[in-house]
Amino acid sequence: MSSAEKIGQMLVAMAAFAVVFAVIMFLADRIKGRSADRVQAAIFVVPALLLLTVGLVIPAIQTFYHSFKDADSKDFVGFDNYHKVFSDSTLLTVLGNTALWVIIVPFFATAIGLLYAIVIDKSRVEPFAKALVFLPMAISFVGASIIWRFVYAYKPSSRPQIGLLNEIFVKLGGSPQQFLINHPSNTFWLIVVMVWIQAGFAMTVLSAAIKAIPGDIIEAARLDGVGAMGMFRFVTLPSIRPAAIVVLTTIAIGTLKVFDIVRTMTGGQFSTSVVANEFYNQSFTISDAGVGSTLAVLLFVLVIPVVAYNVRQLRKADAR
Repeated sequence: MSSAEKIGQMLVAMAAFAVVFAVIMFLADRIKGRSADRVQAAIFVVPALLLLTVGLVIPAIQTFYHSFKDADSKDFVGFDNYHKVFSDSTLLTVLGNTALWVIIVPFFATAIGLLYAIVIDKSRVEPFAKALVFLPMAISFVGASIIWRFVYAYKPSSRPQIGLLNEIFVKLGGSPQQFLINHPSNTFWLIVVMVWIQAGFAMTVLSAAIKAIPGDIIEAARLDGVGAMGMFRFVTLPSIRPAAIVVLTTIAIGTLKVFDIVRTMTGGQFSTSVVANEFYNQSFTISDAGVGSTLAVLLFVLVIPVVAYNVRQLRKADAR
């Protein structure tokens, strides 16, 4: 397809969207009477539900269906794909890596963000310090991965190091390391990138939660002689608990879907692959639609309880 054809299709799609939006607004404006509010709400909600059905529900059902079929999606194989995922050593490594990501990233990103928010709270350089930590959130995962590939870059000891970490190692008298190749530590070096990105998000939300703590509670604690650690344990931490849970679960959801970092930095090689990356490999590189669909179903199943818990916490927070 030529560039002109692509641009033409894009313009047609934009025009179609504008027409649909205009029709919705016209219909909503024409509705009058007692039930106008309900009908107008339905006019706005129904298109969104249709798009959700076409873009999410139907593909999810099809993926679940294909997870019980063979590599070519022709014959049913029962639970063979699920048995393979939980018995193949390579795929078990993938599941183990994903578990490490989900356990480590939310905990460390939230802890670092909380510590940073407490340290800079009400300091003179608070806006600048916040911007400094939040900046990685403005970078795409691919961009962040490229930056950290330079940080981890390796050159033989006979040549000058261009990677920051290896340069520090050499200056301290050590030898350069293959950070992205040596297993199992390479997974932890990849996790550092995700923590670096998500710490800014955690800091921003938790800083807002800290500032929302009523001043009279803080003042009363100080009059009772509560020290810094006591203030953190008995005042700050209980007050920001709902926000901390939302941060933890939100980062956990993002971590379960991590793909760009692994794909950009190692391509999933050297035993660093995770579920999302392996789903891509099985579906588009190895062309095993059965296993690829199974991994997608597992990823979906893993995300559901975290999302449900997150929604429940948000509702509790709204009810207060």
